[in-house]
Amino acid sequence: MRVTVIGCSGSFPGPESPASCYLVEADGFAMLLELGSGALGVLQRFHSPYEIDAVLLSHLHPDHCMDMCGFYVARNYNPDGRSPRIPVYGPADTGRQMSRAYGLPSDDGMDEAFEFRPLPGGAWEIGPFTVTAVQTPHPVEAYAFRIEAGGRVLAYSGDTGESADLVELARGADLFLCEASFLDAPNLPPDLHLTAREAGEHATRAGAGRLVLTHLVPWNDANDSLAEAKASGFGGPIELAHVGATYDV
Repeated sequence: MRVTVIGCSGSFPGPESPASCYLVEADGFAMLLELGSGALGVLQRFHSPYEIDAVLLSHLHPDHCMDMCGFYVARNYNPDGRSPRIPVYGPADTGRQMSRAYGLPSDDGMDEAFEFRPLPGGAWEIGPFTVTAVQTPHPVEAYAFRIEAGGRVLAYSGDTGESADLVELARGADLFLCEASFLDAPNLPPDLHLTAREAGEHATRAGAGRLVLTHLVPWNDANDSLAEAKASGFGGPIELAHVGATYDV
């Protein structure tokens, strides 16, 4: 399984990165994990948008899904012909919200390009991947994912506050891609995002092999996030996500 960071900026695109998007590939199958604001343009530096086989969305905040609008145009109106319809997994309301975001006249307006599927319970298959989702504490319906292929495990936090369920989902993951939106400060809002220290603590409790900090909000100094995570007690390698970073899991 290969993971390429397309976008890792939190909450809105930053000067160095679009918002959340990760390309996950195995056995010739290409899946997008998120497609946030600005990510579609950068994706084209690494992979054709016409050769994506599935999309997996953790929640419907714009920094995780808004470039589905441009993706719809690219796949539906290409002069060389419409791209094949592909599955898009997300919260139950994904199809309606994406259609409304683009201003389409009906709630199923993107169905020509995408087959919207609600996230199943338990584990399910997407191409060569086995995916498991758990709901996370966040102001909207949001999920974290465990993605397995070839005996290897990628865990992705999505957006979350502190969560014992996330720890279990990431148990023994080879790579834990974990949000680190906040730096330690008094009176942080609960059930919204993790600090970099909390990301390290979750990785430690999960026994993850490698921690990559992502969802890095532009107004924070990412080096402070890295230092905070390294002081958390996590014993494995820790690094900051950046556009173009590739991980063979």
